[in-house]
Amino acid sequence: MRLTARARLAVLQTALVLAAGAALTGLTYLLMKRRPALVTHLDPDGPDAQGTLRLVPQPQDLRELADRVQADTLSALLPQAGLALAVVTALAAVLAWLVAGRVLRPIRVISSAARRLSAENLTERVPVTAPADELSALAGTVNDMLDRIQRGVAERDRALDGQRLFTANAAHELRTPLTTARTAIDVTLDGRPSREELLAMAGDVRDAVEHMQRVLDGLLLLARSQAGAGPREAADLAAITAEALDAAQERAAAAGIAVRARLRPAPVTGEPVLLERLVGNLVDNALRHNHTGGHIVVETCTAGARAVLRIGNTGREIVPEAVRTLLEPFVRGHLTRVRADSPGLGLGLSIVRAITQAHQGNLAITARPGGGLDITIDLAARERTHDSTPLTRTAR
Repeated sequence: MRLTARARLAVLQTALVLAAGAALTGLTYLLMKRRPALVTHLDPDGPDAQGTLRLVPQPQDLRELADRVQADTLSALLPQAGLALAVVTALAAVLAWLVAGRVLRPIRVISSAARRLSAENLTERVPVTAPADELSALAGTVNDMLDRIQRGVAERDRALDGQRLFTANAAHELRTPLTTARTAIDVTLDGRPSREELLAMAGDVRDAVEHMQRVLDGLLLLARSQAGAGPREAADLAAITAEALDAAQERAAAAGIAVRARLRPAPVTGEPVLLERLVGNLVDNALRHNHTGGHIVVETCTAGARAVLRIGNTGREIVPEAVRTLLEPFVRGHLTRVRADSPGLGLGLSIVRAITQAHQGNLAITARPGGGLDITIDLAARERTHDSTPLTRTAR
């Protein structure tokens, strides 16, 4: 029969008490046996003239009496000591069982909490009791392990959700260009196509392939953003925004859109490639969904411990209740899914949201009363070490 830890601990403590009692009894017996009997016989005539009692030779019968008393005492010692040892051992066993249960109670709590945990319930934690000892350290270690498991499960679920979303969106969005290419091929090859018809078919297939390539590129970037940012580096949202505005300057001028920028240093720590795509998507979205004679306003700054990027644009009026829909993949400003011939994919704001979440940031999007959007993103700011002189830009 396998004993529990409590039973083994109680048996060990009881055995120690029994061994100590037996050793004490045996040592007492040996010491008493080795000690000679002292018999003193005083002179019955009383003290001498100086008042001192005188010792006289011991009679033989007194020595024999002392030996018999010692033998009787030693013979009575063993059963009495054995009975006392048995009683003490029984009491020690009971106390050892109670003490072992008290000592092992935190371990039972930890074991019970571990049994209740599963992949669907990782929020419970083992209580850490005071004072700080080995058991409280064990509870803290188990809690740290549970924290790491919960983070790993959350990352796994996020990756699986990203894969499922990627598969669903790719299947949905690639169906139309594939159907277009297949139809163009079937119609053209149904008969004897001329050179012009073959060239037209090749152009349709090429357009469909280009659209599929853009869709896959966008979905891959979205999946990468949802998986989380990679190695972090020091960056400045103001510098990244300035580069994005410089790249879009000609496009804004051609569309008659004014760009007003007030760029204050906004240092952050993140993945530069994703941050560049975040700002580039916001600028592209503000220009794409605008109108001639409109404008966009861009601002970067720091507010407390956060680096803030704000961008607003004029454009089509959007119902405030439907603003959050714009963050869904393949949805554009008029809240319909993107067609194969649309100039944009409808992934811009979805990618922006994924990149923001990967950097533990916050995204706020609101509809402007006269049309267009106001988008604010704040990320954890890095300590600023350079000049905070604002940079103002105006382009038309």
